[in-house]
Amino acid sequence: MSAEATNPDAHSRRRARPRIDLRRLGRAALLGPAGRDRLPDAIGHVADAHRAHHPDADLAVLHRAYVLAESSHRGQMRKSGEPYITHPLAVTLILAELGAETTTLTASLLHDTVEDTEVTLDQVRAEFGEEVCYLVDGVTKLEKVDYGAAAEPETFRKMLVATGNDVRVMSIKLADRLHNMRTLGVMRPEKQARIAKVTRDVLIPLAERLGVQALKTELEDLVFAILHPEEYEHTRALIAAHAGHEDPLPAIAEEVTSVLKEAGLPAEVLIRPRHFVSLHRIRLRRGELRGSDFGRLLVLVGEDADCYGVLGELHTCFTPVISEFKDFIAVPKFNLYQSLHTAVAGPDGAVAEVLIRTHQMHKVAEAGVIALGNPYAPAEGGGDPADGGGPEAHEERADGERADGERADGERADPTRPGWLSRLLAWQQSAPDPDTFWSSLRQDLSEDREITVFHSDGGRLGLPAGASCVDAAYAQHGEAAHACIGARVNGRLATLGTGLSDGDTVQLLLAQDATSGPSPEWLDHARTPAARIAITGWLAAHPEAVKVPTAAPRPAAATLSAVRRTEANAVADLPDATVRLAGCCTPVPPDAVTGFAVRGGVVTVHRAECAAVARMEAAGRAPVGVRWRATADCRVSLVAESFGRAHLLADLTEAIAREGAAIVSATVEPPTEQRVRHTYTLQLPDAAGLPALMRAMRDVPGVYDVSRAQHPATA
Repeated sequence: MSAEATNPDAHSRRRARPRIDLRRLGRAALLGPAGRDRLPDAIGHVADAHRAHHPDADLAVLHRAYVLAESSHRGQMRKSGEPYITHPLAVTLILAELGAETTTLTASLLHDTVEDTEVTLDQVRAEFGEEVCYLVDGVTKLEKVDYGAAAEPETFRKMLVATGNDVRVMSIKLADRLHNMRTLGVMRPEKQARIAKVTRDVLIPLAERLGVQALKTELEDLVFAILHPEEYEHTRALIAAHAGHEDPLPAIAEEVTSVLKEAGLPAEVLIRPRHFVSLHRIRLRRGELRGSDFGRLLVLVGEDADCYGVLGELHTCFTPVISEFKDFIAVPKFNLYQSLHTAVAGPDGAVAEVLIRTHQMHKVAEAGVIALGNPYAPAEGGGDPADGGGPEAHEERADGERADGERADGERADPTRPGWLSRLLAWQQSAPDPDTFWSSLRQDLSEDREITVFHSDGGRLGLPAGASCVDAAYAQHGEAAHACIGARVNGRLATLGTGLSDGDTVQLLLAQDATSGPSPEWLDHARTPAARIAITGWLAAHPEAVKVPTAAPRPAAATLSAVRRTEANAVADLPDATVRLAGCCTPVPPDAVTGFAVRGGVVTVHRAECAAVARMEAAGRAPVGVRWRATADCRVSLVAESFGRAHLLADLTEAIAREGAAIVSATVEPPTEQRVRHTYTLQLPDAAGLPALMRAMRDVPGVYDVSRAQHPATA
C-alpha cells in the first residue's frame, strides 16, 4: 500500500492546509542552512504557519534549532527514501499550523536528535534552555519504549506519566505519529496493522481527551483505511457519488447568512465536510445517508453572547430539532471543547446540523491543549526558550510554584492538565500490576463520553458516562471514600449505586469510623479505574469482607449451639450444625431465639417474636431449639426513622461512633414527605450495649424512632 493510498482524499481535509511537499523540503534541507539574514528555505513553511498564529514570534530560535537538527540528521534517510530531516520538519509544521508556541516547535525540530544522533541533552539544554531540554527528553523516553504487545502496559504507563508532567510532550508525540501514519505505506502490511491498532486503541483516545480534534480526525481516517479497507472504500464511493448530486447545505448556509445579517449578528458561516469515520458512523446509525449528512454548518462569531443570539435566530427562523440541542459553552466538555450544537430544518425539509462557537472556541476545538500555548510561561509570550522564559523564570511564587511551572516540591504544575488526566495519573500509581493498569487504561480511554457533576464544595468532577456515586466518592476523596455510607444527589438522599447524569450535584456522606470499608457490591457500581482499583485493594486486604456479604450478619457475631427435639422430647446437641442468623430480624444476645432447619443441614436462627417464626410454625415447620453461648461482639441491623434536615446523617453516624459501634454498611432511602429511613448494619463490641446505642440514636434531633430491622422473610 502506498503512502498516498493510506491517506483519505481531499474531502476529509477541505478545511485543512495543503500537504507539505516532502521531496522539495528534502532537497532544500540537503543544500544546508541559509545565510545569517534569512531562514533556510526548508523551514520557511514552518515560519509562515507560526507567524500566522504568533505574529510577533522570534524566529531566531527556530533557525538555530533547524541548523542543529539538519546538521545532526544529515546523511540519515527515512524508509521512504527521503532525507530524515523531512520528518521533524513535517511534525513541526503540523504543530505550527495548530498554533503551537515557539518552545514546542523548537523541541519538535529537535525531538529525534538525542535518540538518533550524537546530540546530547546537555547540548540541548545549553543551547535552548531547560524547557526545550525537558520536552526533548520526554519525547525521547517515549521513543525508546517497545510497542510490542508484551510491552504495551509499561509503554503506555510511561506515556501517561510523560503526558501528565507536560502535555506538550504528548502533543509532539501525536504530531509525530500523524506524520508516520501519513507515510506508513512503505511498511509491511502486518506492521501497518500493528501500528494502526496501537494508534486506534490509545493514541486516538488521548488526542480526543487532549482536545486535538484536527489530529484525532485525520488519525481516525488513516487507521480506518488500514484496518477496515472495505468499509473505507465504500465510504469513499459514497462521498464520490454525493459529489455528483446537489448538496442542500450551501442553500441552507446562504439562508442562515441572510438571517443573521438581517438580525445584525456579524458571523461567518462555513460548511465543514465530515471526515470518513464520522460519515461511516452516521451511516451505521441511520442505515441510509441524507444529502445533508455529508457535512455540517459552522457559525463563527466574536463573543460568547453572540453564540446564544445566533441560536435564538436559528430557532426562530427555522424549525429546530430540539433533541439535537446541546450546550457545551455553559458546561464545557472534559477536553476543553466549547460549542453550541443544534439542528434545523430548511423550507424543503432538509435537516442541517449546526455548530455555533466563537473564533477562540474554534481554535481550541481544533487544537485543544496545543492552542493554549506554554502553560508554564510567566506571562503572555513566554520569552525566549533559550533563557527558560526570562530572568525571573526560577523565582518562587507565593503559592509555592516557580515561574517556570515547577513547584517547590519538584512537581510540575500544569494549569492545562485536564481532569481525566489527573485521575489517570493518580490511579496508575495504585494499579497493582501492569495487566491491571493496561486493562483499566483501555477501559477508561474507550469511554467516548464524559459527564460533569458538581460536589458540595463547589468543585467539578469529570466522570465517564454511567458513573455512580461510588465513582464520585473515589474521584473526590480518594481512599477516604472507603468510609462513604451514602450520598445526596441534587439534594435528595441516594444510595451509593445511584447513577449520575451530566450536571448533577452530589454530596458524599462519610462515616466517622475509620474501620468501615466498602462492600464487594460496590464493584457492581464502579465504572472508573480509580474506584475499582481502590475497592479491590481494600477487599484484598480485608478478606473477611469478601466471604460474607456486608448486608448479612456473620455467624461469628454470636455463637450458638443447636439442639433438635425428638417426638419423645429427649434433647440432643447438634455440635456439627451450621448456624446462620436470619437477615430478616438480626437476633443478638440476649434475644429469645428459635431456629428452623433449612436445606444442607443449616439452622437459621430468628428472634422469637419474628413474624417469620409464626408463619413457619403455622405451616407445620418443626422448630429447632437454640441457645446463646458466651460472645464477645455481635452485628445488628437498626432502622432509624427521621425527619429530613441538614447534617442529619453526620449527626447519626457521630452518635453511633460515640457508643463504640462500627458501621459495616448503611443505606438511606429517598425521602418521602420529608421523612427519611436509614438502615445501618453495625458491629458492637458487646451486645449488652445495644439498648444504650439505640437510645443515643433516638436522642439525635430529628430522629423519632429507632428499631431493629425487620426484613421481609423469603419463602
